[in-house]
Amino acid sequence: MKTDELREKYLEFFETKGCVRQPSDVLVPAWDPSVLFTPAGMNQFKDHFLGKVKLDFTRATTCQKCLRTGDIDNVGRTAFHHTFFEMLGNFSFGDYFKPEAIAWAWEFLTDKKWLGIEPGRLNVTVYKDDDEAFQIWNESIGLPTSRITRMEEDENFWPASAPSEGPDGVCGPCSEIYYQLDDGSDVEIWNLVFTQFNRVGPPPNNLHPLPSKNIDTGMGLERTASVLQGVPTNFHIDSLLPIVHAAAEVCGVKYEYESDNGRRLRRITDHARAAVFSVHENVYPGPKDARSVIRRLIRRAVLDGYQMNLREPFLYQLTSAVADASKAAYPELGQTTQRVAEAIEAEERAFFATIDGGMKRINHLFEEMQTEKSVMVPGAEAADLLTTYGVPPELVQTLAAEQNFTFDWVGFREAMEKHAGDSDGGQRVLFQTGPLETLKEALRETPFVGYESTQSEATVKGIITGDGKDKGDEGQLLSHLDRPGDAILRLVLDHSPFYGESGGQVGDTGVIENDNFRFEVIDTQKHASLIVHHGKLVKGKVSEGENCVAKVDVENRTALARAHSATHVLHHALHTHVGRHAEQQGSKVEPDRLRFDFTNPKAIPDETLVEIEKDVLKFVEQGEPIRWDTVSLDTARKAGAMMLFGEKYPDPCRMVSMGEFSRELCGGTHLTNTADIGAFEVVVEESVSTGTRRIQALTGDRAKQHREQTMQLLDLVAEKLGCKAAYAEAATETLMEEVRSLKKELSAGKAVEHSEQFQFDPAAAKATPTDTADYNAVRAAVRALTRRLNVAIDDVAERLEALLSDRSRLVAELKEVSEGGKVSADDLIESGTTVGDTLLVVAEIPGANPNLMRGWIDQIRKKSKGPSAVLFGAAQGSKVVLVGGLSRDLVDRGLKAGEWVGAAAKIVGGGGGGRPDMAQAGGKDPEKLPEAIENARQSMTEKLQSMSG
Repeated sequence: MKTDELREKYLEFFETKGCVRQPSDVLVPAWDPSVLFTPAGMNQFKDHFLGKVKLDFTRATTCQKCLRTGDIDNVGRTAFHHTFFEMLGNFSFGDYFKPEAIAWAWEFLTDKKWLGIEPGRLNVTVYKDDDEAFQIWNESIGLPTSRITRMEEDENFWPASAPSEGPDGVCGPCSEIYYQLDDGSDVEIWNLVFTQFNRVGPPPNNLHPLPSKNIDTGMGLERTASVLQGVPTNFHIDSLLPIVHAAAEVCGVKYEYESDNGRRLRRITDHARAAVFSVHENVYPGPKDARSVIRRLIRRAVLDGYQMNLREPFLYQLTSAVADASKAAYPELGQTTQRVAEAIEAEERAFFATIDGGMKRINHLFEEMQTEKSVMVPGAEAADLLTTYGVPPELVQTLAAEQNFTFDWVGFREAMEKHAGDSDGGQRVLFQTGPLETLKEALRETPFVGYESTQSEATVKGIITGDGKDKGDEGQLLSHLDRPGDAILRLVLDHSPFYGESGGQVGDTGVIENDNFRFEVIDTQKHASLIVHHGKLVKGKVSEGENCVAKVDVENRTALARAHSATHVLHHALHTHVGRHAEQQGSKVEPDRLRFDFTNPKAIPDETLVEIEKDVLKFVEQGEPIRWDTVSLDTARKAGAMMLFGEKYPDPCRMVSMGEFSRELCGGTHLTNTADIGAFEVVVEESVSTGTRRIQALTGDRAKQHREQTMQLLDLVAEKLGCKAAYAEAATETLMEEVRSLKKELSAGKAVEHSEQFQFDPAAAKATPTDTADYNAVRAAVRALTRRLNVAIDDVAERLEALLSDRSRLVAELKEVSEGGKVSADDLIESGTTVGDTLLVVAEIPGANPNLMRGWIDQIRKKSKGPSAVLFGAAQGSKVVLVGGLSRDLVDRGLKAGEWVGAAAKIVGGGGGGRPDMAQAGGKDPEKLPEAIENARQSMTEKLQSMSG
């Protein structure tokens, strides 16, 4: 039986039992902070099991895309382990229980209408105390007791070992079904979880029966397909073997099951599949959380290729093979193969640039171990190799074995536990707790009524202290509060017109009040299906159960709607001028300000940005109607609605349409006509990460203000730099070049004449004027100017003042250098004294810089007939520079220039040093420079006298 056929048969079978077929959840469920990736089919139904949401159905069946990294080291080595896999499931929320779940599992597996597996091939396990399940298997199904094994809680209880070790909460016994292979070994293909208890505290008597019992069933698609197809591993089933062969072809090796390369190809196949599905859902490789897992998987696969002598990216070439093998169930993969391949290739190229460094580190480690006669690779070293170079531990272990070294797995795991960046694709916290979870269990949801109205009567259902952002402090649920102040509180109502932050749109602000209290809402967030109002009690006493009026700040809401509607128009314009690959990667919608991230490998040229902006403004001027309709997902697809990969949409869904040019699924608040956007101004286009760009733009009054500010900026620059506005950009460039040149001159000790005031000559600069009557030309000049200055438009004036100040200071210092430059080496030698056989020259030289001082010292040492000791000092503004040098024969006598100069520097509040023959120091007290010079002269005189005496 083909894998696609098995998947469909399973879902069809449970539909005949009254289960509602539901789509797979996304791989990274943003709504669930307890996991990085979806680890099992039950994950999307956690609140259904706990009764925290309204149940539209009590039976469900799914095929869930899952990703776990707990068994990552076994991938490719064993027959049945994967990181990415598909889990077939059926679920009951207080509906059917053990008798039906067991009977249906047996029917599907053994009935010839379905899978038709020989019953004699199947054995089962039950929890040791689950007499009910044992009896059903034995008496109802007819399995002999010899084929029913009672297991301990670490094997047949969910969560594992929950009765004795916890955590508290919903739990229950399991019953697993095993298929016996031809060699007599067993492989688990089905797991029935009977969630029938609530664990409270330590044993004994800590398992309390739940009033509503649930079923969570999982069957591994790949494992069962391998059993039905009679192949030795999951990687040989019809949906995976083509990818294995494609990997072999790309890597230029033959696939041989038992060989090292065979294991590498299987691992490459698994990791390629995980990466393609994840990047398709916009989970790109990166440094943190889910992204770090995808980075690690790609890099592990690349290292497998590296060991097969590949030195260029190759994994990305498997993108199409994965999409082709999965097209029956996931045809959408075919729509993003180019984008996905580009992202994987970029990560490969980045990693190939560091692999050699990792291998050098490993070789150096092995050399040290041989020298020290060590036999075990330290776990901390292996952890550092993983976190620094991305070298997985099993590769280090393999290379170590070739050198007859062992590997410290315990030390490695301990080191990784300490490393905050180490991430796991499995479940981190089983179920969330706290006051919001308590309210969610009681209320299930807060109906949002804000599409129809910005004001609504409501009832206070929950008062919670704090904003919930402090780690470990989730706040307390109160019955009332009568202390107005600045403390942040959270209110939950029975329904609300306030939009909770989601889909990139920030939450509403406003007030909740009645005659007894006034609560100012400064932010609105969503906690699953609850709308949570953050704010301050500014008057009176608020009590649970109290009636009130919730009023949204209409002006703020309208500004949000302008920006959000403009985001949809911008998305359309990007597709028109950049390409369909420019898919949304994230957004943030604030009052009259938007940030839009999208896929694109390089920066968008300014002229294209102008066209994008013109396109948006065209739809604003046309006044296209905006409407929203609640339709089925299928209807939305047929209407061409844009759907973001990696997002899970409800069915029915809310489709927002703008004229005939844009249709997107969106839950945000919008205008009713594009004309109400008013104005639109792109502020910046910039890089976010490899392959992802960002546009920031303004709407409404903010856009108009920014346009006025842009128009005025060239006049401001012109006033500062004494030029015409048309030459503001060129004058700024000239000023920056002058400052750079002056710094070089000062460093080199050059004495060149410069005017005290900055002067700009357009002809000398060969400057092209900006057409100040053309706004796009003005804006291009302003963008170039702000990029060149590396500041925001608001900070241009301050930056120019700083540059002009720098120029004035540098010109003054160069003038001092010019005066100091009139001193010659002969003059300095003549000013010196002879102590014993040594010429001693110590002097303060106004305006001199370090380069001049070092040049004089070299000249004096060459011209002096005997040993020489020279030290110069100069004040430079509020700082002091000291440079000293000794001839070689004085160094041979034990004198050190660093000690001499350092002692003088202490007097002027500084320090420094250098070579024994040449040293430099600095200080910050110019008034004490004469004292430092005299001290240097006296101390060296004494040393030279003691040597000659």
